[in-house]
Amino acid sequence: MKKIILATVAVLGTVGIASAADLSARMPVKAPPPVMAPAFSWTGCYIGGFVGGAWASDDAVTYPVGAGYGYSYKLDSSFIGGGTLGCNYQPVGSPFVLGLEGEIGYMNLKGSAYDPFFTSEVSSTKIGDWYSIIAGRLGYSWDRAMIYVKGGVAFVDVEHTLSGFGYSASTSETKATWTVGGGLEYALDMNWSIKAEYMYIAIDGTQNNAAFIPGGATFSWDHEETGIHTAKVGLNYRFGGGGAPLMARY
Repeated sequence: MKKIILATVAVLGTVGIASAADLSARMPVKAPPPVMAPAFSWTGCYIGGFVGGAWASDDAVTYPVGAGYGYSYKLDSSFIGGGTLGCNYQPVGSPFVLGLEGEIGYMNLKGSAYDPFFTSEVSSTKIGDWYSIIAGRLGYSWDRAMIYVKGGVAFVDVEHTLSGFGYSASTSETKATWTVGGGLEYALDMNWSIKAEYMYIAIDGTQNNAAFIPGGATFSWDHEETGIHTAKVGLNYRFGGGGAPLMARY
């Protein structure tokens, strides 16, 4: 009797193990939950700084009024440096980035030349010491990399001087003009990004200058101005860079 009971228990145990194994094989295995990570977004406001260089697109030209001739001279290139403040908006799921940016910086392009027929007279030009830009940006991004175009209005201080024996006449004004360019920007992390940018500032045109000199006489001359090319690299810090709404990454 004892042997019969032991044999029955062994058979039932074997059947139970087989049934459990078969049940486990047929039950679906639940996958672990996906890891939730923030997708990168360019949306946010930022502050930054930049350094670079500026150079004139053409020579400056002076035309003494009534003289019937003109003469040209080159402007030296200049170091530029300053700061930026701006904001970007990137719609969720879109590669396009819209932005508005303000820039203010140092610039100092200078040049001068003697009048070839009245050699005691010197004409000179200075562009700077400051300039500013307010411009919109339109970018196309690949995650943390973005290429963009930029255009808006620039303000530049321009000074012209004509001097000779016993006199020096000068005029200075802040010119408002258009500017256009573009660049590349790459986000190092959620907050910091680096950029390389080119901008053209169009101060091309002819300006009439007139000034009183000692003795009561008036000097008058026309000055043909030149556009300015700028190239710079910069570093930006974006406030609250936390990425877009969460998305699943498997």
